[in-house]
Amino acid sequence: MSGAASHMKPIRLPKGGLIDRSKPLSFTFDGYRYHGYAGDTLASALLGNGVRLVGRSFKYHRSRGILTAGSEEPNALVELRSDARREPNTRATVVELFDGLEAKSQNRWPSLKFDVGAVNSLLSPFLAAGFYYKTFMRPASFWEKVYEPAIRRAAGLGRASTEADPDVYEKLYAFCDVLVIGGGAAGLAAALSAGRSGARVILCDEDSVLGGRLNGDNREIGDESGSAWAYHASLSLDALPNVRVLRRTTVFGVYDSGTYGAVERVSDHLPVPVPHQPRQRLWKIVAKRAVLATGAIERPVVFGGNDRPGVMMASAVRTYLNRFAVPAGRRAAIFTGCDDAWTTAFDLLGSGVPVEAIVDMRTEIDPRLAEKASRLGARVLAGAQIVQTRGNQDLKAISVRTTDGRTSDITVDLLAMSGGWTPNLALTTHLGSRPSWSNTLAGFVPGPPPPGMTVAGAAQGSFALADALREGDAAGAAAAEATGFTMQNHRVPQADDEHIGSKPFWYVADSRSKAFVDFQNDVTSDDVALAAREGFQSVELLKRYTTLGMATDQGKTSNINGYALMAQLTGRQMSQVGTTVFRPPYTPVAIGALAGHHRGLGFKPTRLTAGHRWAEERGATFVEAGQWLRAQWFAQPGETHWLTTVSREVREVRSKVGVCDVSTLGKIDVQGNDAGAFLDRVYINMFSTLPIGKVRYGLMLREDGIVMDDGTAARFAPDHYIVSTTTANAAKVMQHLEHARQVLWPELDVQLVSVTEQWSQYSIAGPRSRLLLARLLRDSTDISDTALPYLGCIEFRWRNAPARLFRVSFSGELAYELAVPAQFGDATIRAIMEAGSEHGVVPYGTEALGVMRIEKGHAAGSELNGMTTATDLGLGRMMSRKKDFIGRALATRPGLVDPERPALIGIKPVGKTARLHGGAHFLALGAKPNTANDEGYVTSVAFSPMLGHWIGLGLIKNGLARIGEIVRAYDPVRNRDTEVEIVSPIFFDPEGTRLHG
Repeated sequence: MSGAASHMKPIRLPKGGLIDRSKPLSFTFDGYRYHGYAGDTLASALLGNGVRLVGRSFKYHRSRGILTAGSEEPNALVELRSDARREPNTRATVVELFDGLEAKSQNRWPSLKFDVGAVNSLLSPFLAAGFYYKTFMRPASFWEKVYEPAIRRAAGLGRASTEADPDVYEKLYAFCDVLVIGGGAAGLAAALSAGRSGARVILCDEDSVLGGRLNGDNREIGDESGSAWAYHASLSLDALPNVRVLRRTTVFGVYDSGTYGAVERVSDHLPVPVPHQPRQRLWKIVAKRAVLATGAIERPVVFGGNDRPGVMMASAVRTYLNRFAVPAGRRAAIFTGCDDAWTTAFDLLGSGVPVEAIVDMRTEIDPRLAEKASRLGARVLAGAQIVQTRGNQDLKAISVRTTDGRTSDITVDLLAMSGGWTPNLALTTHLGSRPSWSNTLAGFVPGPPPPGMTVAGAAQGSFALADALREGDAAGAAAAEATGFTMQNHRVPQADDEHIGSKPFWYVADSRSKAFVDFQNDVTSDDVALAAREGFQSVELLKRYTTLGMATDQGKTSNINGYALMAQLTGRQMSQVGTTVFRPPYTPVAIGALAGHHRGLGFKPTRLTAGHRWAEERGATFVEAGQWLRAQWFAQPGETHWLTTVSREVREVRSKVGVCDVSTLGKIDVQGNDAGAFLDRVYINMFSTLPIGKVRYGLMLREDGIVMDDGTAARFAPDHYIVSTTTANAAKVMQHLEHARQVLWPELDVQLVSVTEQWSQYSIAGPRSRLLLARLLRDSTDISDTALPYLGCIEFRWRNAPARLFRVSFSGELAYELAVPAQFGDATIRAIMEAGSEHGVVPYGTEALGVMRIEKGHAAGSELNGMTTATDLGLGRMMSRKKDFIGRALATRPGLVDPERPALIGIKPVGKTARLHGGAHFLALGAKPNTANDEGYVTSVAFSPMLGHWIGLGLIKNGLARIGEIVRAYDPVRNRDTEVEIVSPIFFDPEGTRLHG
């Protein structure tokens, strides 16, 4: 230790535990340096250094200490690491200690010991359950300026890093015959039984060491300790080739068809992951059978001051003592209503820690327990209750009320409490099964488990170790046999006797201070009572009104106590009150683990066309288009502004010839005897009548009648079409067509293959395009008007490779698209440039292409925005009345054929020098800029070098009927208000003479 923490006295036992004392480790908490050992958790190391105060509660900022020793921990949430690896809300009880670990407390200011937020405790009468529903209603004007900012500042506990995560995450799939969830006594027995049969077994446990409670209890199995038996069982499992043991792995969700989600913390126990290893690994496990052996969770007791640091679960005290050699205090007391907690008292006494009193709420106690306590010198207070704890930021004393009504204080710094055990059945509810109440166990037990799952051990209420071993062994054997394997004869491990008597006790009614039900969200017994008085008596309403069970622990230690209080307050049985169900994930899962490699370029990998390197050599500026990187323009020396470059490219194309890489357009190969009939059903116009060797423009609708995409279909044979799509919608259209083929019309003889990546395609446009092609292709094919008219297509061989040529145009010029296999794409673009050198060929990018399509009034991405119909775009006449197609019925809804709907028009500024901007809204002259007067909006704009001014396309009410009208293009974002004239969307060569050469 160093600095201000030097006054703390370590309380580690000189020997014992499962830690490795030969490997001391150094770590910091809130800037102070401490020491621990390999095998410690952060929680055990803090307790070993005498650190009791580790956090603050969410609402009242009350002092919080360590409550449990497992993943159910509600209090000890800390912030780990720093900078890019900063990780908030991590449970100190499951953090493996490593050298150099850096941890900080959270939800406090300016420090953990002195937290200004603790003033909220004084304001608690105004912060009762549901106060936010009542407080922030009036005055309404306060919401944006006062209430919302205050709530946002108060929200959350820790601080997530704002830097990019430097670590890597993986996703893996696994298939097995038997999945065993939980590596305690029942889980180990199940895995051994199934594994020895030859079945493929996967065992998952969230701890780094198998054994579960066997590592924290002094138990015997056979002729060895429980922890030794668990160690030898783990070695046996590791030696079986058909068994995979996933340590540090939490099964967080159960899904359909025997699928389970699990996250493996591969490198969380290291300062940084080793090279080529992930931080965490997400497993998708598909199992024929599963054995759930997740054990049970100890219940707290609701009494005054039960949240004070130093008040802990009895089993946790035992775990820190026996597994980590850390007595959690120097003078202890026990508060319980079950036999199991007495074991904690005996273990403490055996380690030299005085137990000042065993306060048992029961009046009748097993004589064997009382006799042993007397022999060890512990005072037993039967029928007594603890009504109060004392201390500032640490437990100093408890107030005990005995059966005669007297109250006395006992000086202690550790109180181990236990209200009994609740089966850990969360995973059994993920597919909708509801637990049922057991009066015998005083707890909820699993309802019908998910298909293929068997529950064993404490998870189904068998709390005795011998029962857990027997049930685990039987469950593993049954699961293996159900998957076709034969069990070998073997002996079931035998365990020593134990006391498991228990009497349910939920709440000390005479508590003298706040009695907490949910420690993390500061839900008290008074909050539950308020919910009952105000009518929120359903467990679902209780949860939402009080936030009971809505914290990061999902109420693992609090839910049942809250429901029991509601039952008492409303005079109902627990079976009538019921319980909420859990939902995945069982414990928090990092978003990085869910994403795996799918982030950054891994989430959206940059696709490069075959001609990308050539474009780089030509000095192209690139832009993301869908999933591709496309050349946006090709600047020449001396061109300092993009508009200068784009305008030059447009002029060169329209006066000479240009080439553009259009390989990114979606290409779908459609084949089969019913290919034409299939396309008839997905496009609004007819394709089954398309002659071979011809291309037709088509429009595709969604089911709701809205335009999905446009493109072309070229027919090369009676049963063979090549469909093109827009770049952005290529994947969506393929998905749409596959759904139509497989689900809507599986009887059709048609097959689909996406061939976008397999073919490179170049658009050669301009009045000299035929001359360029003639020199490029030479005698490979006839490209005369007779052989290849407008909207024609041909297949041929060129340079010993297959090739296709389409006479289509997006620019309005004489144009062709040459397609070759992608491996020849780079050579082809170089050959095009060489063949066109004498004709002044220029490469042009997507910006020039966009300018030319706006000049010709072609609808594209900005117009195909998911809100427009074919009629809106001026393509209503294409909708065939001779056939049915996807979207036809809903496209005729009154709202979609209303003449008042915005329709496609062109616009030009009244003042020729004015610039237009996309997104501006159309308003009538003199109209106030509000939504009531909004008549439409500008979809696309461009500077037309052919016309010498800005032009645009837009959607406005009544559309083409308003040609010649002057309106305003109002753009509040850029503070522009421009008068524009509505004109035809075809600005350049409206007769289309250039298209035909």
